[in-house]
Amino acid sequence: MPIRAVLWDLDDTLFDYTGADTAGLARLLTEEGIGARYGTPAEALESWRLATARHWARFEAGEVDFPGQRRDRVRDFLARPALTDPAAEEWFARYLAHYRAAWALFPDALPALDGLSAGYRHAVLSNSSLTVQEGKLRRLGIRDRFEALLCAAELGVSKPEAAAFLAGCEALGLPPEEVAYVGDQPETDARGARDAGLLAVWLDRTGAAEPVPAGAHRITGLAELPGVLGLDTRFGARSDIR
Repeated sequence: MPIRAVLWDLDDTLFDYTGADTAGLARLLTEEGIGARYGTPAEALESWRLATARHWARFEAGEVDFPGQRRDRVRDFLARPALTDPAAEEWFARYLAHYRAAWALFPDALPALDGLSAGYRHAVLSNSSLTVQEGKLRRLGIRDRFEALLCAAELGVSKPEAAAFLAGCEALGLPPEEVAYVGDQPETDARGARDAGLLAVWLDRTGAAEPVPAGAHRITGLAELPGVLGLDTRFGARSDIR
């Protein structure tokens, strides 16, 4: 059965989240004169990413709401557990200002969307919130490329749960076997999409050493995606699954 739509991850797939996160955090730490506390910029970013992962997991588990996980990320990163809610929100707002100033699409994002526009429908499924991702897509100038935008905060379920991917298919009005999912995480995106019955495409921009989940496709850039979509023959014929 041919693929009729592409369901996209956004951060680090179309949008250079890591680049913006790195630049935004570095500028804030320099501005506040606390960069040396964390060692190198890379070490500071790793500390910030670990705090993000810890508190996003709490959000996914229903232990904290979306604004709360942001405040707790700040307290964790700064090692200031008694920081008040307003102070944590102000710090996060300063980070956001620097982060947003560095927003950019990957160079291959627009060519890929342009090249696939005539043959495929498009939507976004993100483990974030509608408020965050709607504004991001509009500022990046690509919101009108997508029929639907679905986010974990509003869905009440997040990738890699099958229900998240199936909600994307439902929004498109298509069965999973007619939808491809493209994302940068081999487990959260590729394995989750595969298990939900979608064509799973792992965008491995960094050349990770991790094995490709069985039944998924690995690409290293979006220029390879049309070939994967066209070669999808999961029901008996030759495929390029690696």
